[in-house]
Amino acid sequence: MTLVNRLRSVAVPFIFGVGFLAFWEGAVKFFHLKPYFLAPPSKILSQFFDNASRIWGAASVSGMNALVGLVAGTVFGVAMSFILSRFRFLSSLITPLAIALNAIPIFVLVAVLNNMYSITSEIPRRIMVSLVVYFIVLVNVAKGLTQVKTTHLEIMHSYAASDIEILRKVRVPNAVPYLFTALKISAPAAVITSFVSEYFGGSQNGLGSRITSNIANSKNAAAWAYVLGACLLGLAFYLVSVVLENVASRGAGATNNTNK
Repeated sequence: MTLVNRLRSVAVPFIFGVGFLAFWEGAVKFFHLKPYFLAPPSKILSQFFDNASRIWGAASVSGMNALVGLVAGTVFGVAMSFILSRFRFLSSLITPLAIALNAIPIFVLVAVLNNMYSITSEIPRRIMVSLVVYFIVLVNVAKGLTQVKTTHLEIMHSYAASDIEILRKVRVPNAVPYLFTALKISAPAAVITSFVSEYFGGSQNGLGSRITSNIANSKNAAAWAYVLGACLLGLAFYLVSVVLENVASRGAGATNNTNK
């Protein structure tokens, strides 16, 4: 990608974002909208910087829950993907159960989990994040492990390769892009699940509880400041997943060049 293309890829969304915020600010002033109905961006930014320490503290709680759930869900999802790709008959048994579990509303599972642990425990939220991430990773990685080109398998069989060698040299490399696709979906989903889970009980110390408490007290600008914190947290998780993908791609490219 040339420098011009990189600048263009950054400039276009930046200009759109600035234009959208300007339109938002102008609409609030033009229509004389009340603060309890819609706060202007300038007021939200002011509240964001005034409450930066509190927002950071709440984001740290929600972010840690999202991180733990993301790692745990990814590990279990990848592990189950390998099991399902090896024992195909289990796929017809476990996959429908995973789909059914993922279809249960968050507030139902969180309510059940909150009853299993103390009210100050963060475990229910982390389990909820893990379940959401687990399903996303399971579906994508299992697809990458099983949907391998027939020609590649035939070549490996012609060399009398074992199942382990086929898994290591064909199936796993084919599944790596699917894994990073799953991570780019799961990273922001983990953040969303983390603070949405806070709406249904537990310690009131994360982004979700702060958003609801400020809205209940008609402090919409402060609530939107916490929403901005949640957006930045989700964006940070997504960018980390993109960086990891780029690092892995470069590492794989360097390994291939060395082998050549």
